[in-house]
Amino acid sequence: MKALVFYEHGGIEKLQIADVPKPTIGADDVLINVKASALNHLDLFVREGLPGLKLQMPHIPGSDGAGVIAEVGANVRGLSVGQRVTINPGLSCGACEFCLAGEHSLCPDFHILGEHCAGTAAEFVRVPARNVLPIPDDFPFEQAAAAPLVFLTAWRALISRARVRAGEDVLILGAGAGTSTAAIQIAQKAGARVFVTSSSDAKLQKAKELGADVLINYTTHEWDKEVYRLTNKRGVDVVFESVGAATWLKAIRALRRGGRLVTIGATSGPNPQEEIRLIFWKQVEIIGSTMSNQREFNEVMKLVLRGELKPVIDVVWPLERAQEAHARLARGEQFGKIVLTI
Repeated sequence: MKALVFYEHGGIEKLQIADVPKPTIGADDVLINVKASALNHLDLFVREGLPGLKLQMPHIPGSDGAGVIAEVGANVRGLSVGQRVTINPGLSCGACEFCLAGEHSLCPDFHILGEHCAGTAAEFVRVPARNVLPIPDDFPFEQAAAAPLVFLTAWRALISRARVRAGEDVLILGAGAGTSTAAIQIAQKAGARVFVTSSSDAKLQKAKELGADVLINYTTHEWDKEVYRLTNKRGVDVVFESVGAATWLKAIRALRRGGRLVTIGATSGPNPQEEIRLIFWKQVEIIGSTMSNQREFNEVMKLVLRGELKPVIDVVWPLERAQEAHARLARGEQFGKIVLTI
């Protein structure tokens, strides 16, 4: 089968289209003929190499994907060949204390499609049947591929972990990121007033169209001070943080007393400047969040498939333009998700 692969970690020049063996499935798996695969920042980190991550080469990246079921395992029920589906990219054992409690992303064996095992940037991908979600016949594959990782991540972070409520102020950093476009819509739907930051006025206007209420260009304003000014020196209730080192201290400063910072990533680096006294004196909560459990995935995808939450797509390119896609994402030029068709 045709697939996007790399044989060693490094820059975008390591990516190539190659012919690799088609996956074989187990009794509890399905084989999906992939029609669309969406990029995440995770794809950049995996290609460049993550500490402790050891991959079987060549590696196929891609966590998000949608397509048509080509084969079903002997034990699979309720799914059939030819069915249109999307994928929950979070993989867990299903049998540990956390999985049995419904907290799949806390599983000691938790891993992510395209990070720890072969991903969706290929003609076929093998996935456990429990990770497959049918989609309506009229729902585009591109949107079905663009939705899962960013919406399940933002939903768990804001609704389950940070407990966002109607009337609260929520600050979302970096308006153009895929998780941010999902978070804006989720926070708005929860009844919050949504603050967003970006270096681009064009991206801020697009964020406004998604439901953002307060727009801050961080190239013309010190955004933490601007947040304080706009909230009458109170600060926001929640900060949705995915940037890491470059924004961490200012994010804590932007919180109200007793506020909550929920962190889902560290695209600018994992070792931020810290101010412990600010944390205990303001009594803020620092909350970690990774991916979601199956219930949260189903909850948010139900809203996506009903059109109440909408995946934001930046560009749709063929798989052969994967190097360009990685470069665009690395430069931060995108607003929303970059989707590759196969």
